[in-house]
Amino acid sequence: MTNTRANSSHKYLGEAALLLMTIIWGATFVIVKESLADSSSMLFIAFRFGIASLVMALVILKLKKKIDRATLKAGLFLGLLMFLGFATQTVGLKLTTATKSGFITGSLVVMVPIFQTIIFRKAPSKGAVIGTLLVFIGILFLSSGGSSIMNLLTELGENFSTGDTLTLICAVFFALHVVFIGVISTKHDFLVLVFLQVVTASVLSFIASFFFSAASIEPLHFDLTNNLIFGLLYTALLATLVNLALQTRFQKEVTPTKAGIIYSFEPIFAAIFAFFALNEKITNFEFIGSVLIFTGLIVSEVYDQLVLKNGK
Repeated sequence: MTNTRANSSHKYLGEAALLLMTIIWGATFVIVKESLADSSSMLFIAFRFGIASLVMALVILKLKKKIDRATLKAGLFLGLLMFLGFATQTVGLKLTTATKSGFITGSLVVMVPIFQTIIFRKAPSKGAVIGTLLVFIGILFLSSGGSSIMNLLTELGENFSTGDTLTLICAVFFALHVVFIGVISTKHDFLVLVFLQVVTASVLSFIASFFFSAASIEPLHFDLTNNLIFGLLYTALLATLVNLALQTRFQKEVTPTKAGIIYSFEPIFAAIFAFFALNEKITNFEFIGSVLIFTGLIVSEVYDQLVLKNGK
């Protein structure tokens, strides 16, 4: 009886930890958007991951971790994907709303099985196919320009901005990151791999910031206000390091299906924070799109489990 209660307690503690992580991630969309008023996109990413790198370097040194050539190559590759994901997401966030950014980024969940099919020839499940279709339709609604049912066909996709496009591209890179890290992380020291990724993302962001400035894409801008300091510390320490520690410690206590469902709430939390902090409102079509995307994320996680459970 005691063991049963202990296991149940661990399960609920794990679920609570993953929910806290999801809330922290959901808030980053608002915090980053606010911070970008005081910093150029690439410099924000560079300093965010630079701070995380310094903290992780202390941990790596304390634990006397060693970096071999194979781990270095793997970390650089994953770090490149991480950089491309955050770069397109952060620039996109300047050009779209935090609400839309949250939901479009969340579509990475249904992109993962697609890339698994393409890269590893692993056939997608029915749930993944249905979820992908719902998310695709949801993105069309989310990026629509109006709210009139009479003009449904002409308004779908009307307001799919440059920011939305960049955010969709970021979801592609994040999905690729998830696919490859699932394979690579089993072969290397996890902490060293994460350290190499955040260092790579920071260095590439610094380089990109000067390239963007020289190419007149985005001028260098970094005004160290209290708002920016809070944004950097929140994303570097809470959203990166604390969430990493929570995920490493508690995700194993929760089934993959439940973990996927909990993570699917990230865009919901992003929308809630955006509503109260930024006063972002959405049209009827955007609301329908948000519901469809969220439904697609849930279906992709639970459909096959339910079918298997019912023996159909």
